[in-house]
Amino acid sequence: MGVTGVLGIFSSRLILGNFGIDAYAQYGMLNGLRMLLPFADLGMAAVVLNAISESDNPKSDERVLTTLTTTFRLLIISGLVIAIASVTLMLLGLWPAILGNGLMAGGELIATLCLVVFGLSLPLSLGSRILIGSGKNTLQIVILGLVSPMFVAALSVLVAIGESSGNEIALLSYVATSITGLICLIVAGRLISPALKKAAWRIPKFRKYPSIRILNTAGPALAISMATPIAMQTDRLFLSHMAERVDVATYNFASQIFSLILQTVVAAGLALWPFFAKARTQGRVTSPFPISGAFMVTALAMGAGIVMLMPLFERWVAMNLLQVEPLLMIGFVSFVAVQALFYPLNMYMTTPAGLKFQVIPVFIMVITNVALTWYFVQWLGAAGPVLASVIAIFVCQVIPSLLWIRRDLKRRTFELANSQ
Repeated sequence: MGVTGVLGIFSSRLILGNFGIDAYAQYGMLNGLRMLLPFADLGMAAVVLNAISESDNPKSDERVLTTLTTTFRLLIISGLVIAIASVTLMLLGLWPAILGNGLMAGGELIATLCLVVFGLSLPLSLGSRILIGSGKNTLQIVILGLVSPMFVAALSVLVAIGESSGNEIALLSYVATSITGLICLIVAGRLISPALKKAAWRIPKFRKYPSIRILNTAGPALAISMATPIAMQTDRLFLSHMAERVDVATYNFASQIFSLILQTVVAAGLALWPFFAKARTQGRVTSPFPISGAFMVTALAMGAGIVMLMPLFERWVAMNLLQVEPLLMIGFVSFVAVQALFYPLNMYMTTPAGLKFQVIPVFIMVITNVALTWYFVQWLGAAGPVLASVIAIFVCQVIPSLLWIRRDLKRRTFELANSQ
């Protein structure tokens, strides 16, 4: 994780130093497009993770097999729809209207190719979910961590050639991500062999092996994944339409630096999904509150460290082309702290009931976040979207989740006591 973060910072220096602020702004915006489409998996990640985590033997579990078959079918369809939609947007000339001032000349084709690669590689994303559900979170982190060295290597070649404007940079990242997704799927297939091969063999045989109903988990997960990116990943779009390119670039730069903390939170937090799932199947009541507190304190400490080192990052990485204002740093420290607090709570609430409860708070959070972002950007610039996210997440997600989990822990403790 540390190597990945360092390489990510190094890649920012390469882009800013060799291609300029405009290329860096477009790279950050196009790279974030995939974050706007986590709903593309149709909630399948939650279904697969739960099926694998709750199975005693995924290699021969019929539930796991039918779940994999169903999810592969749906992801293939979803990926094709995304690829076709992205080509349609290019043919209709709509990309500049969608992406705003952050798009360079010729960026429409790159945006299209990025989403085509993303869509066609969507089924590969199941590999990492299988590994996480199997308790191999560290392994999937290592494999996905290969994205950064591959990206830096490809970027270095682009710099060495010296004939590029930097338009293609985001596409390199998408291709590297797809390659690591394929590696994850191959490793996961061997881990649960022969289940994955059997599932792939069943994909075209609709009549003999019909898909199963998975809406109890996939439906709420899909609703949440559709709403969340609208709130969390539209920051660059607001800035692109309502601010200058330098604001987009500054936001990208600060986000890149503080993402070191978020990557750590996500990596550690994902391991809690199978942890809580196993606890439920084994009849154990485990509270996420102490873990959430520890996550938040750690994130705050790491955030303070980054703030102290920011002048060094500005000088060495951004070469003094970008300056991160104090309010933007405060916003990102608060953001990573709130996300760290919320992540373990979110991993606890991965039951159908927990996912269903989250739907309404998430949609309220989206409305709140978008409204606050629109207002704050006009007065606070790059810091506006971050502060809007902090307020919206804490009020609309953290507080309702704390109340729901508290009731759920009391209910499960009472039921466990009565069953003994």
